[in-house]
Amino acid sequence: MKNLMTVVSQENIADKIYEMVLEGDITERMTTPGQFVHIRVSSDTSNVLRRPISISDINVEKSQFTITYRADGDGTKKLTKFKAGDTIDILSPLGNGYPVEANGNVLIIGGGIGVPPLYELSKQLNEIGVKTTHVLGFNSGKDIFYEEKFKALGETFIATADGSYGTEGFVTDVTRDLTGEFDRFYACGPKVMLKAVSDELDIDGYISLEERMGCGFGVCYACVCDRADGTQSKVCTDGPVFRKGEVIL
Repeated sequence: MKNLMTVVSQENIADKIYEMVLEGDITERMTTPGQFVHIRVSSDTSNVLRRPISISDINVEKSQFTITYRADGDGTKKLTKFKAGDTIDILSPLGNGYPVEANGNVLIIGGGIGVPPLYELSKQLNEIGVKTTHVLGFNSGKDIFYEEKFKALGETFIATADGSYGTEGFVTDVTRDLTGEFDRFYACGPKVMLKAVSDELDIDGYISLEERMGCGFGVCYACVCDRADGTQSKVCTDGPVFRKGEVIL
């Protein structure tokens, strides 16, 4: 559903990473972590396609939600220009998110800009008594965000590709050394990371795909992915969250 939302605040929280808090009645329909918003970043025709951005935090009581995004393209750079009091044209909430179920001990794995939707997921899992362990991967120390937020919810490990902070390497370099039993994993990040995690972890899990989209609601077929059973799915409506092994990575 299309809505005009009000910007409450916007902050640059890491290298090219911005956190924007938005307010509006549509927040009351945001119940599932892993869903996304589709944002119109400008009123002119230079950026006619909306930008899909995941929802990182939901506060129904205040009618506010947070998006956390990386400004590395023309459209998202325009999004950084919005300030408190401005209004933004948004389609939301879109997509199928993560199932929030009572499993005793789960592993949450995020890579880069795939980290944000996992924060709301971890919050909701903690609320129903699930123990969460977090492994977050970034390119470098300057790219890290939300470390303290995740630490407040459970044990948190950081990996950086250049070794400037935490474990040198990738999220799988951390998960291989983790002790303890996990009932399930949840992951979001680049496909290469999702494939590595799915291949290495011998437990059930859910992955969220990052994909460019045209319409955001299943009409344009710009975000089609191949399924393991030989059929196809649309990331915007059938996903972005899929069960481990359901789609081809």
